[in-house]
Amino acid sequence: MKSPAEAEPQLVDASKQLVQQALVVCENRIHLFLLEAQEERDRIFQAFWISVSVAIFVLLGGIALTGLVVVAGWQWSPVATLAILVAVYGGLAGFFYFQLVRLRRDWQSFSATVNELRKDRECLEKKLP
Repeated sequence: MKSPAEAEPQLVDASKQLVQQALVVCENRIHLFLLEAQEERDRIFQAFWISVSVAIFVLLGGIALTGLVVVAGWQWSPVATLAILVAVYGGLAGFFYFQLVRLRRDWQSFSATVNELRKDRECLEKKLP
């Protein structure tokens, strides 16, 4: 049987090793979080510029189409022509609004970091009594 003086260095070494492993895991998680944060920033920036570009060209196309429809339908019925345009534009606005709501609801930021932290917690729960 080992004396208390011999067991203490082993306990200190084991504690140091556990702390070092914990720090390595924390460092890895921080790196993963920072990487995901950068990816999210890039994705948001790209989505913003694509959205702006789409909005500009949809607006230009919509203006041209509106002019075409108004000119073509003006002799038939000016009120009906404008009412149809209002209905079409309102329907499209509603459709894109619900698309945006769905996108915001399903957006998952930092999912890999959260999953890794969950795995770390489960591992610690198994190893610690």
